[in-house]
Amino acid sequence: MKNLFKVIAIAAVFVFGMQNTTAQSLSQDQDRPEVIAKQKTSDLNEALSLTGDQQRYIFRALTANEVNYRKHVNGKDLSNPEVTANKKKYDDLLIKSMKKTLTAEQYTKWEAMQ
Repeated sequence: MKNLFKVIAIAAVFVFGMQNTTAQSLSQDQDRPEVIAKQKTSDLNEALSLTGDQQRYIFRALTANEVNYRKHVNGKDLSNPEVTANKKKYDDLLIKSMKKTLTAEQYTKWEAMQ
């Protein structure tokens, strides 16, 4: 009887532990730069009718932008000149990538979306 109780208790711990682990991993995945960039790329694809190559280049640019923002801008004091300079640098880099990748018409639409 004691062994049966122990087996049931251990099984319950595993079941409840797995549910908690799964919930944590789902919430963490939504915050990854790749997931955010993929969602933004998907939204841009719907709005701008991107080609496959454009989608790939934009995904890479958005991922790099998100990573750089997390490292150098997010959560920091925006009145700090270094943080402001980093923000401008990464914004300019994204704009340059978009100009290079998008057609003139798509770029105009993208600017209007910003």
